[in-house]
Amino acid sequence: MKIIVPMAGMGKRLRPHTLTTAKPLLPIAGKPIVQRLVEDIVATSGQQVDEIAYVVGRFGEEVEKNLIAVAESLGAKGTIHYQDQALGTAHAILCAKSALTGPVTVAFADTLFRADFKLDTTKDGVLWVQKIDDPRQFGVVVLDSEGVIKEFKEKPIEFVSDLAMIGIYYFKDGAALRDELQYLIDNNIMNGNEYQLPDALRNMVSKGAKFLPGTVQDWMDCGNKDAMVDTNTKYLGYNKDKNWVDSSLQNDNSIVIQPCYIGKNVVLRNSVVGPCVSIGDGTIVESSVIRDSIVLPQAHITNANIVNSMLGTQVKYQPKPACLSLGDYSVIKD
Repeated sequence: MKIIVPMAGMGKRLRPHTLTTAKPLLPIAGKPIVQRLVEDIVATSGQQVDEIAYVVGRFGEEVEKNLIAVAESLGAKGTIHYQDQALGTAHAILCAKSALTGPVTVAFADTLFRADFKLDTTKDGVLWVQKIDDPRQFGVVVLDSEGVIKEFKEKPIEFVSDLAMIGIYYFKDGAALRDELQYLIDNNIMNGNEYQLPDALRNMVSKGAKFLPGTVQDWMDCGNKDAMVDTNTKYLGYNKDKNWVDSSLQNDNSIVIQPCYIGKNVVLRNSVVGPCVSIGDGTIVESSVIRDSIVLPQAHITNANIVNSMLGTQVKYQPKPACLSLGDYSVIKD
């Protein structure tokens, strides 16, 4: 099986963090989102993965080397494919045309999942979905009486289904998908000025392809800061039995409340960290309390009380101590 990971988007909803780092390369529990994604797919799919094809922007040689190294660490070949124009999901997948042969899993690198991902390779395809309360902001699938997907609706105003596509798809025949994607491009079939994957899926269904819905126990979005922090919290919770505190931690009168990820050469002085905190390599935390947050490498935090936050690489954060004069029975809430 091959895995195609479209990840060329600009990640505007995650700014300012994506001004210097591509969204799929931001960390969840100390590893880039894309690395967590492909590791989870390989670990749970039960399939031998031959190639991981990354569809990227011009992220630079160092990033590309790291992505290839991730693939190789999983026993697969890593390949790089460029999407220089934001022309939609169908266009992004077709940028990795050479990988569209045989069984293929397509996984967009802005989501993580928790699921029994075992593949039924006898089916034409599986599209993973999650039941949601308000489907109006999502692409959803409609099932027939036998539980097979019969239609795709994008952000339906009126209720037709509450099964939202989460961005992970399995295709038994990658070449069939490739042909339908190429058909959209060749005939300039666009939706919202972009070539969209559901249009290709709709054509495949009309020709007799049978796609089944796959279910997940949890769908963890990474689309904005709050979603990133929430996903980090959930991911650490799901892996609470693992020790993700590096042995190089310099702990000076501090407390780590698990679950946490703490990278290499981190210094904690007179602080409380956790639960559900990820701290990148080389960060220094002094006289602070941090919970439910992500701190990227080489940050320096002093005299802070931080919650539900995301601090970038080499951030220096030292808020001024409060100077107070409070009378009896005062109650002050910021």
